[in-house]
Amino acid sequence: MRYRIAAVAAAAALSLSACAGGGTPAATTTGAATASGQELAVPTKPVTITFEEAMTIGTLKPAMEKLVSDFQAKYPNITVKLQGDPDYATMYTKEKAEVQAGNAPTLGQAYESWASYFQSGGALTPISELAGSDTPAEMSTFYKGVQKDLALGDGKTWMWPFNKSVLILFSNADMLKADGQNAPKTWDDYASVMKAASKGGVTGSTIDPGSATAAAFGTQWFEILDKSDGGTLYDADGTPHLNDAGAVQALTYMKSLKDAGALATGKNYPGETALGAKKGAFDISSAAGYGFEKATVGGKFNLGISALPAGPSGPVNELTGTNIVVFKNATADQKAAAWTFLKFITSPAEQAGWASTSGYLPVTPQALPLMQAFVAKNPYETAAVSELDTAFALPPYSWIFKCQGYEATALQDVLDNGAAPAAALNTAQTACTAAKAQG
Repeated sequence: MRYRIAAVAAAAALSLSACAGGGTPAATTTGAATASGQELAVPTKPVTITFEEAMTIGTLKPAMEKLVSDFQAKYPNITVKLQGDPDYATMYTKEKAEVQAGNAPTLGQAYESWASYFQSGGALTPISELAGSDTPAEMSTFYKGVQKDLALGDGKTWMWPFNKSVLILFSNADMLKADGQNAPKTWDDYASVMKAASKGGVTGSTIDPGSATAAAFGTQWFEILDKSDGGTLYDADGTPHLNDAGAVQALTYMKSLKDAGALATGKNYPGETALGAKKGAFDISSAAGYGFEKATVGGKFNLGISALPAGPSGPVNELTGTNIVVFKNATADQKAAAWTFLKFITSPAEQAGWASTSGYLPVTPQALPLMQAFVAKNPYETAAVSELDTAFALPPYSWIFKCQGYEATALQDVLDNGAAPAAALNTAQTACTAAKAQG
């Protein structure tokens, strides 16, 4: 799984009717409020909730288990059963199947487009039903970019934040220093340094665009380049502009690096592999991948870490990671327990522990004072979290991940097959427009 964009297309034909409760039925809870405008109270009787999640590898598994252990220590009457999956694609497939079979979990990780798909079929519980408000007080403590990522197309809050991150720039600091180069501040600088570093068997960077069914960080970089130059790939309602001048310019920029021998493409985190082998100068990847980058480098050189370069529109970054949704047909007690759990895991203390162990970023700045020892050893954290206020997310519609797959295909056609950027993006635009029409 790692931290790849899980670009799994939503299956529009899947019926979301006949949804049944998630988790284990529990006795009616005294004080579990359901009235509009009233927050659900903490359950006072035993209740079990289920959580479909994919935090099952590396440091993610113990970090997830620690969250649950801490929660159950504080709320011993609530049992959280983790339903772990090996990757996001498997998790999404299972969530859809469980909803279809009337056996939805109480909670599930979900990308924005997944949440849109479930919500359009009436399978989700809005946050207002849990918190008594569409904008509960806890939301105001989150980073601004995180706050903006919780609503769907109707403007209502349907999601709660979980494993969030942004992209950062990893580099071979020793290689740059030997060449008299510094960490680039702009994308123009980045191109210059990439070309200067590409010699003696070294290629500036290697990216993975992904595929039609699973876009990767190379595609996300393309989206950032477009926005940092003032482009708009998608309107707020999800209307695509994949062949606009800004998009063509972004892909032309990438092609120019490839043509100059400063950019290569590959699969399965190729930038990380090349960087660790001293065959690459840079890798654009998730801040949550720091532990993997460090392990791959293995102390062979000083690993440089910096914020992404800026474009004419200033610094731009994109949120990665999922949110959590509560499925509709959980019992009243399960919904109350789920809301208690969501508030708990996004509290400053739990976010500090989660971020320090998992590698993901805390969703609230209130966690940082509790992470001083971690930040001192991992200074990249400061640069990464500073971008959570401004990082953007793509519009939350079910067809968007399909469109990201079309973006990835356009990148492959240009960078691997020599297609013209405008022509490849025209094809992507046509396909994405059709996907939007299908809903």
